[in-house]
Amino acid sequence: MQIPAVARPRTKPAETRQEELMDAAQALFLSQGVEATTISDIVVAADVAKGTFYTYFASRTEILQALAQRYTRQFMAEVGQAVQRHPADDGVARLHAWIRANIEIYVRTHALHDVVYANHHHRQRGNAERTAIQQQLLDILEDGIRAGLWQLPTPQVTASLIYAGVHGATDDLIAMPAQDAEAFIAAVVADCLRMVGVSPLPARGRRRH
Repeated sequence: MQIPAVARPRTKPAETRQEELMDAAQALFLSQGVEATTISDIVVAADVAKGTFYTYFASRTEILQALAQRYTRQFMAEVGQAVQRHPADDGVARLHAWIRANIEIYVRTHALHDVVYANHHHRQRGNAERTAIQQQLLDILEDGIRAGLWQLPTPQVTASLIYAGVHGATDDLIAMPAQDAEAFIAAVVADCLRMVGVSPLPARGRRRH
């Protein structure tokens, strides 16, 4: 007796289709720029009809915004994993991990960052994505205050200064990739630790001011 073939689904799940459209758009934006990429280019790369694009996104701007949100989610998740590798009561190690992860991920993904957040500092100050990443840092600083690791009268301001300093300094590393990345990271970490009143010494020699 012949066993009937199992019917394959004719359409992909909505989340899969949406991700494929975003992946196609991301690849095109990176390779040829946002302005040079049309919706027709995206649907051809994703192998879907143009109507399918409009099922998920109203415009090229909207898919770019979705890519920005996905970038931030992935960035935060990776930073969070780096921080969580250290015990909750080791605030110095967690701060160190947050700084290192931000530098390393930003260096690795800056091309995509620059596509999805073109002119982001001037276009939308205080944007939700920056606020979310900065909140990770603020949580570490406030945990350190509660644990007596450091005294910060205005942790929100300290978080803003560290965030801006780390990302601004990393732009210099990206611009001059011939630098010793490890030495650069060590210098940034040391200065940030001094900012919260911690001597940037090896783990056994750490002392609190």
